[in-house]
Formats: sequence, structure tokens, C-alpha cells
Amino acid sequence: MFRQSYILIVESDDLIRNLLEQWLTDAGYAVGFGGAGERRNGTRPDLVIVNVSRPRDAERLIRSLEAEFDAPMLIVSARFIRGLGASAELARELGVRKVLPKPFTRQELLAAVWESIEVHG
Repeated sequence: MFRQSYILIVESDDLIRNLLEQWLTDAGYAVGFGGAGERRNGTRPDLVIVNVSRPRDAERLIRSLEAEFDAPMLIVSARFIRGLGASAELARELGVRKVLPKPFTRQELLAAVWESIEVHG
């Protein structure tokens, strides 16, 4: 039986959170919000999308979420510039699947989600 992938979004900006929800639900994913303790029917998320607004705090935040959810992480952040190696380097350092610099398109988000869940899942 097909199980819909569940994505947890940790994003403080209401507009971005709502946009992510719309894009992901339109693509067929189940979506939840929050941080610690957020579960959907006791199910761990297949992916956690987390906004990192302060890169120096990223490691502490990522480690906390990893301990809570034991799920792959996708970082979204306006603090990283497209085309620089820093995003890929940070992803490797933190052990996350990908860092997606803001702003990003719907297609870029869905490709990063697919890569994080389907390819590596």
C-alpha cells in the first residue's frame, strides 16, 4: 500500500510556511509544522525542512531536530548565496541532505525534496 511521505516544516515566517505547505501538498506530500514533539499520528517525518536564519546556530538546531526526529534534513536559508560552494560545504558539515538558498522556486524546492526523500530514502 502506498504511504504518503510526511514532511515537517520548521519555519517561523507565516508566509513562507504557508507557501511551502501549498507547494508540498499540491505535490502530494503530507505536511506538519513545528519543532520538538511534533508528530503526525505517531509517525516520524520522512523529511524535516528547517529554516536557518542564523548560520552560527545551525549546528545546535540541526542536532536538536535530528535527536528528536531521526529524519533527513533540508535547510532553507536566506543567509546562503546561490552558486557558492558554502551551501554544499555546510550541508556536508552538518550532515544534512541539502541547503537550499532563499529565494527558491517551486521546482527547486520539489527537486530538493524528491532528492532528499526518494533518491536517498
